[in-house]
Amino acid sequence: MPCTLPTPEAFSSNLTLTITPPPASHPATNILILLHGLGDTNIPFTNLARQLSLPETACLSLQAPTPLPFDLGGFHWGDDIIFDQASGSVDFDTGFNKTIRIIKKDVIQKGLIEKCGYRAREILLFGFGQGGMAGLAVASSLPHEELGGVVSIGGPLPSSVSTIFSNKIKTPILLLGGSSNTLLTPPAVTRLRTVFETVDYSKWKKTGDGMPTNREEMLPIMQFFARRLRSRRGVPTGSVEIT
Repeated sequence: MPCTLPTPEAFSSNLTLTITPPPASHPATNILILLHGLGDTNIPFTNLARQLSLPETACLSLQAPTPLPFDLGGFHWGDDIIFDQASGSVDFDTGFNKTIRIIKKDVIQKGLIEKCGYRAREILLFGFGQGGMAGLAVASSLPHEELGGVVSIGGPLPSSVSTIFSNKIKTPILLLGGSSNTLLTPPAVTRLRTVFETVDYSKWKKTGDGMPTNREEMLPIMQFFARRLRSRRGVPTGSVEIT
């Protein structure tokens, strides 16, 4: 059965999100959920969705649920906000229970699967920094489901997520980060590989975990999408997909 292109009405009115449809004449076979970094909003990733223009893929750019305090601007995905007194920076890893509930139940299960007819395999998550951590937390909360995949730029598995599962989770993971000054340390990558069956790690030459800025840095992401995005174009009417 064809999926229904999501509209804002399919989701809770408490959520702030934008939906970017697939290119003209393409069916919305896949959904890519975009999760911004700490202190940002959903607007930059709405622009990213337009730039990506992925075939047969609608993009849902979701805004984190909690504003930063002290009029700092932007939003965060954590259950709490903790400042490092030495550096003045905000701790990324402060629990993700609220975010998991929102993305897993309100967005994926109630909105995309129940109302729009998508299957878990047709839903992918893409997150930057704390947004990547949120995506990994959501995937780990669905141990018996195979999502289309998670792309995390500079975001490790949150410390609050258990690494004890009866079987490794089948949702494939793509990690990307800098060659130094990165949160994707060898222990962080190893920890992810104890939870997920397939974890690919692309280490960029640059310092830090910023967003990709050139073709070389973007290539692993596009290759991952090419492997994981499904296509129904050219499939004869009445055909049955075998999975």
